[in-house]
Amino acid sequence: MTETAQPTKAPRSQWWDIWDQFRHHKGAMLASFVFLLILVAVLFGKFLWPIDPAYNDYGAMDQRPSLAHPLGTDGLGRDALAQMIQGGRTSIAVGMTAMLLALFLGTFIGVLSGYFRRLDGILMRITDLFLALPLLPLLLVMMMLFREPLSAAFGPEMGIFILMVSAIGITSWMPTARIVRGDVLALKEREFILSAQSIGTTPFKMIMRHILPNVMSPIMVSATLGIANAIITESALSFLGLGFPPDFPTWGRLLNDAAEYLQIYPERVIWPGLAISLTVLSVNYIGDGLRDALDPRLRKR
Repeated sequence: MTETAQPTKAPRSQWWDIWDQFRHHKGAMLASFVFLLILVAVLFGKFLWPIDPAYNDYGAMDQRPSLAHPLGTDGLGRDALAQMIQGGRTSIAVGMTAMLLALFLGTFIGVLSGYFRRLDGILMRITDLFLALPLLPLLLVMMMLFREPLSAAFGPEMGIFILMVSAIGITSWMPTARIVRGDVLALKEREFILSAQSIGTTPFKMIMRHILPNVMSPIMVSATLGIANAIITESALSFLGLGFPPDFPTWGRLLNDAAEYLQIYPERVIWPGLAISLTVLSVNYIGDGLRDALDPRLRKR
C-alpha cells in the first residue's frame, strides 16, 4: 500500500519577507501612515473643503483661525486651508515627477557605466562634473534663462512645472548613478551573470532580465529619498520667488508670502513649514525602512 504524497507548501514570496521586515520598523510604519494621510489630504481635500484657493473674500482679510476658516485667511481674504491643499498637491507632484526623472537618468547612467567598461570612465567623469557644480546657483540660472520661454510655450503654470521638474531632476541623478554602478559592478562577477554570458545572452537582455531586477533595492531607496530632496528644492526655489506665479500656491510659495507677516501672523509660516517638515521626515523614515527591509542580511535575522 503506497503512501499518499503530502502536498508541498508553496514557497514564500520574497516580497512577503520584505513586508515582514518593513512592518517591524516602527518609525517607517508611522511615517507611512503620516505620508498616506498627507497624500489623501492633498488629493481629496478639495472635495471636503471645496473653497476656491484663489477666491478673494475682502470681508474676511487677515483673519485668525476660526470655524469658517480653520487655518485663517491671508491679506487678500483667501482661505489658508484651501491654499494648503492646493499647494501640497503641487509640491508633491513636483517632488514625485522630479524624482522619477532623476531616477531614470541615474539608473540609466549607472547601468551603462557599470556594465560597459568602455563607457565607465567618461560617464563617471560627467557624474563627478555634476557633483562638483554648485547646485543652487545652477538652479537659479536655469530658472532665470528658461522661465519666460517655457511660460510662453506652455502657459505660466505648466511651463514653470516643466522647468521645475527638469531643473531638479537633471541636478539630482548623480547619487543614484553611483549607487547603481557599484551594484552592477558587483553583479557582473556573480556566477549567474557569467553563466548567462557564456550562452550568448545579449547585453540588452542581460540588463533587462538579470541586472535591473537585482538592483531594484537601491533604486527604491533612492526613490524615497529623491522625493524628499525634490520637495525641499522646490520649496527653496518658491521661497526665493523663482517658482510658480504668486496666484498659484505651493508650500514654498506660501512660506514666501507669509515671511513678512511672521511677527504678526506666525501661524501663516507654521502651517506650510510643518507640512514640508512632516512630508520630508516621513519620506526619509520610509526610505530607512525600505533600506533595512531590502537588505537580505537583515531579513535573515
